[in-house]
Amino acid sequence: VAYRRLFGVIPQDFVHFEFSARENIWFGSIERSSDDEGIAAAARMAGADDIVRRLPKAYDTVLGRLFAGGEELSIGEWQKIVLARVAFSLSPILVFDEPTSALDAEAEFSFCSRFRQLAAGRTAIVISHRLSTVRMMDRIVVLEKGRIVESGTHLELVSKHGTYAKLFEIQARPYR
Repeated sequence: VAYRRLFGVIPQDFVHFEFSARENIWFGSIERSSDDEGIAAAARMAGADDIVRRLPKAYDTVLGRLFAGGEELSIGEWQKIVLARVAFSLSPILVFDEPTSALDAEAEFSFCSRFRQLAAGRTAIVISHRLSTVRMMDRIVVLEKGRIVESGTHLELVSKHGTYAKLFEIQARPYR
């Protein structure tokens, strides 16, 4: 159990808990008291606070349609709730698997701008095919067939004209 507490994980197919918004965030660290300010701070950091405050009972609103009176969220809104769950956790190692996959361009930009604050003082591992997300990372590792083929910062990898540069160019081409 203690080993699992080291990791705050957001899998690509994250869990939707049919509980209140408050509880969905608190599940990130059930060892902590479910203090309203800590939960709201985690929600603000993840960009979920505005979503929650628009719900009929705000943080007391049950999420999902399983129970009467529950409110269903979009996939992108659920993703922000899950980000808040990880922000509330005390885990020193964060693992994000495609953290922006369900976010639109504006929400992705918002997440990326908050990422450094979310990961401050922790180790963060981000798995993503969206190079717009990974370009801000301190160290990027490129894998091919399960092997590391390149490693460096965004600028270092682009200047090498290798796999990363090729993929970055393919993704950037439509925007030029």
